[in-house]
Parts: sequence; structure tokens; C-alpha cells
Amino acid sequence: MNIMDFNVKKLAADAGTFLSRAVQFTEEKLGQAEKTELDAHLENLLSKAECTKIWTEKIMKQTEVLLQPNPNARIEEFVYEKLDRKAPSRINNPELLGQYMIDAGTEFGPGTAYGNALIKCGETQKRIGTADRELIQTSALNFLTPLRNFIEGDYKTIAKERKLLQNKRLDLDAAKTRLKKAKAAETKSSQLNSARPEGDNIMVNFSYMLNFLHVKWLKSEQELRITQSEFDRQAEITRLLLEGISSTHAHHLRCLNDFVEAQMTYYAQCYQYMLDLQKQLGSFPSNYLSNNNQTSGTPVPYALSNAIGPSAQASTGSLVITCPSNLNDLKESSNNRKARVLYDYDAANSTELSLLADEVITVFSVVGMDSDWLMGERGNQKGKVPITYLELLN
Repeated sequence: MNIMDFNVKKLAADAGTFLSRAVQFTEEKLGQAEKTELDAHLENLLSKAECTKIWTEKIMKQTEVLLQPNPNARIEEFVYEKLDRKAPSRINNPELLGQYMIDAGTEFGPGTAYGNALIKCGETQKRIGTADRELIQTSALNFLTPLRNFIEGDYKTIAKERKLLQNKRLDLDAAKTRLKKAKAAETKSSQLNSARPEGDNIMVNFSYMLNFLHVKWLKSEQELRITQSEFDRQAEITRLLLEGISSTHAHHLRCLNDFVEAQMTYYAQCYQYMLDLQKQLGSFPSNYLSNNNQTSGTPVPYALSNAIGPSAQASTGSLVITCPSNLNDLKESSNNRKARVLYDYDAANSTELSLLADEVITVFSVVGMDSDWLMGERGNQKGKVPITYLELLN
């Protein structure tokens, strides 16, 4: 029974405090009550904390979008995180593209130029996918996790203490208002008592009322001292927490450096992978003539003069085909020579021989063959090869 009485009294006291705060807040908004202003330093710290929270949330969310563009995957990872379970491993886009390329190259045949190139590209895409996975893991651990810990930990504590400070301020202003009203009532009663109305009963009533108001004034004054003390104490607690924002910025700066280093490592790896792939495939600049605009049966790579040295030039319309003197000498004789392939080449028909960059084949001239072609031989395979793709070896 005593516990029940205590709970009822506590509930009534809490309801009274809540009502007092609501009245004070409403009167402040209507301009009918005074408001205790926080000192400028504390206001500045509160503004800095709010600004930090807003921008940290934006940076964190956009970083998540950068690392994982798929919104469904982000939602799935969020659910698993809340369930405190590890999300299942998922193949990423570069890895999936790489697998498709490898499967296609295997289907077309690793011995063909296109199939071999697809396999090489697929392997490179898979390596890029692995680097992408490492970037996500490193960034999540060293950058996203500290930002999330601030939002879900430190700032929640700051917000809780800030709300408590607001309540203490409302209690303080409400106590000031009650004290002000009590003083006004006591002053008015004193004025009425000094008029000395006739009749002993009336004098007794006035004296009783004066004493009651005086006691109420003393109680309001004591309540003001208590609320002022609680407000000052809460303001100091909040200030100490807010001053930790500077340390938070320093910590986030270190995390940002880790994120930049992770990105730098990732992009350096990707660049090296693609550089290696380009070397394997050979260089085909943009002004290399494609199948759609060729005016000759022979593809002509750019910078051909750099690849095969000084040459005579034969012009066909706007197309310039260069032919080195040592190849001309070979065409005038029937001797076999070794030649290194400069670029990959896909045979257009069964009379031609597909080539892979950097391989060495045997070439020789055949009477009556077009001047832009030689006969190439690799093992048991024979076929026409374009002279612009070859470099004779001494």
C-alpha cells in the first residue's frame, strides 16, 4: 500500500513538473514569460555539435552509396547488422563481369585472338573486383564505423544531456515566474494591510493572508535557488561533453586520412592492373581504322613508323600504308624469316592467320600475293598476315 502511495505521489509530481514546463514553454513562445539565455560559449558549442552531426550523417550516407551503389544490398547489410549477423558473401559487379568474359573467351576458344583477349580482360576484372572488396572492407572499418559510433554513441549522449539542460532551464524560469508572482502578491497584501480596515476579524484575516504569502514567497525563493543550482550543474555537464567535439574532429581527421589511403591504394591497383592488361593486349589508339571505315583490306595501326622504322609510303585515297624496306626485300625473295607480331589480329576468313602480340612466327613471300600481305606460318598453321603487324627479326 505504501509503494502504491509512493508511485501515485511520484506520478502526480512528474505530471505537475511536466505541466509547469509546458506552461513556461508556451508563455515563452507567446512572449508572456522571460527566458534564461545560455552563455555565448555554450551556444557556440551547441551549434558546432549540431553542425558536426548533420554533416557527419551526410558524409557517412554518401560514402555508403559510393562503396555500395545497390540500394537493395545496402538495406540487406543494414538488416543483418541490426540482427548482429554476418551478411552473406556476394559477388560484386567487376567480378561478375570478369566471370562472364572468361566464360565467353573459353566458349570462343582460348586459341583465338578474341577469346584470349576476353579471358585476359576477365581475369583483370576479377582482380579489380577483389581490390574493390578490400576497399569496402577497409573503408567500413577505418572510416564508416567511427562516424557511425559518433552518431549512435557520443551525439546521442550529447542530445540527451542537451534535452535535460532544456528541462532544467524551463524549471528555472518557471521558478523565477512563481517567485515574481509571490513577491507581487505579498506587496499587494502589505499595501492592503497598511490600510488598517475596521474590525478585529478582518485584521486577523489580513494578518493570516500576509503570513501565508510570506511563507509562499520564502518557499519560491528556496525553490529558485535549487533550480538555479541544478541548471548550473547541468550546463557544466553539457559544456564538458560539447568541448569533446574538437577531439571528435581530430579523430575523424585521422579516419579520413585512412580512407584516402585506402582509395589511393585501390586506384593504384586498378591502374596497374589495366596497365598490365593494355600491355598484354597491345595498344590500339582511337585513330586506328576500324572495320566500319576501312578503305583497304589491311588494318593500319597508328604510329606505325615508330614500330617498324623508315619506310616508303603508298597512298590509297586518304589511307596511308607504310611498308619498311626490309619487308620489301623479303617480298622480292622467297626466303623464310622470323618476325615478331606487334599487335593482336583476328583472321577475317580461313585464308588468314590470327596473331597474338609478341609471338614470333615464320613469314615468307608468295608470288602474286597482294603487296600488303605475307604468308605466315606457326607450327602446322598457315595463312596470310598483314605486314603492318610485323617486325622482322635479325
